[in-house]
Amino acid sequence: MKKIVLVLGVSIIVILFFTIHQYKNPKVQESITYFPIDPKVSFKTAHTSITVNKSANTILWKEQSTLDRKAYLRQDAALLYANGRLIDELWNWKQNTAVIEQEKRIRMDKNVLLEAITFHHAELHENENQIFSSQAMSSDQTFFLSNTDDDENVKNQLKQQMERMLQLSWNKGLRHFSINLSNYQAFPLSEFNVLAKESLPGFTKEETSAIVGNLWEGLYKNYILGIKKAEGALENPKGSTLPLILIATDKTHLLVLTETALGEPILLRQMMAAGD
Repeated sequence: MKKIVLVLGVSIIVILFFTIHQYKNPKVQESITYFPIDPKVSFKTAHTSITVNKSANTILWKEQSTLDRKAYLRQDAALLYANGRLIDELWNWKQNTAVIEQEKRIRMDKNVLLEAITFHHAELHENENQIFSSQAMSSDQTFFLSNTDDDENVKNQLKQQMERMLQLSWNKGLRHFSINLSNYQAFPLSEFNVLAKESLPGFTKEETSAIVGNLWEGLYKNYILGIKKAEGALENPKGSTLPLILIATDKTHLLVLTETALGEPILLRQMMAAGD
């Protein structure tokens, strides 16, 4: 991804993302809640794929994850972007299982660069007072070319057009909210998803896990289920731009910057308590 250019502007209200609470007896619901990571638990598989069926002008989008044991609650949340804009979401939750599987066949009618991003999560109850998490991430990227034979020029054009659109969108948001980019590490969500599998720059693996879990809790509640706007209204996330994740260099907070399908800049803010 090309370097993000900072442009300053007028500040307006920012939406607060969420705060982390631990519940003694949480109600089961279709949601993702971050709890401290249990190092004894791991995902045996965590996979996302996009398979192109050119003759039928369709793609098959799939995600699957298997924990090494049954969990009190399993949740997966998946996002699919075409040329940098959200075109679909998948999410599911089940109790007392290790496995989540989801798939969707989607018709394509134009050349696109597709990016699929999935967060796999498990909530584990050792007893009524101790709740832990396990999590993993997976992704896939491919081109759907309807009228060409894997033409490299078309692929390069699609990539350049997407990067240019995202740069303009993010710069518009930075301007809109008067964000000084020099105070942040900036990662498109697709890159953040890959980088955070190990550790983010300047953070330990444990701190990174906490940041990732907290981030996806907020993304699920405030983006996937509907973009929460400052006045309390909900906006359908479809058509929104790939979020830019901004991690404060002083490690106090992170920001999620996106733009709705109608071009409205949206900023979600999350206080960071890495390692909690």
